[in-house]
Amino acid sequence: MSASPSSPARVPCPCGRRDRRELPLAYTQCCGRYVDDFAHTPAPDAESLMRSRYTAFVRERADYLLATWHASTRPASIDFEPAVKWLGLDVRSRSVLDADHAEVEFVARQRNGAGEASRLHERSRFVRQEDDEGLHRWYYVDGDLH
Repeated sequence: MSASPSSPARVPCPCGRRDRRELPLAYTQCCGRYVDDFAHTPAPDAESLMRSRYTAFVRERADYLLATWHASTRPASIDFEPAVKWLGLDVRSRSVLDADHAEVEFVARQRNGAGEASRLHERSRFVRQEDDEGLHRWYYVDGDLH
């Protein structure tokens, strides 16, 4: 018996990542494993963290966004704009600077409650550090808007 198209195992991941056959990856096979199991499953690289953070914005998961934000720049809280609809993510480039530093350039599209579309174009900086449990985790530090 296969999963229905709307089951959690088949829902496409909001980040838009695709498999080798160019089919959308399911949320549970993509960002869901990081967002839903942050304690045990850290994102393996800066791009995966950036994609999972986009997915967390789509799903309004402030807990994950705060947990993956570097302590030096993390805000006290995150407020989501009401009625925002995220429309897609385009990863433009990724740069591994060394084993513990990377940058990812992306464009995220959204539409606000009034129907106005906008784009967030950012080059984000990430750092990898060991956490209290001994896991090496990537954290979002900051970014430059374009």
